[in-house]
Amino acid sequence: MGRKNITLKVDEDLYDKYKAHCKDKGLVISRKFEIFAEKELKKEDNKV
Repeated sequence: MGRKNITLKVDEDLYDKYKAHCKDKGLVISRKFEIFAEKELKKEDNKV
């Protein structure tokens, strides 16, 4: 599977806090977004 660059607009303070949170925990923001999206899709699949 390929990779896709995306642009998101989010609240600046929220982004800064979450970026620091991820850095403290050794996480990558883009991977966290992927995990979130996967979970959301699984929730939708389970509703059917």
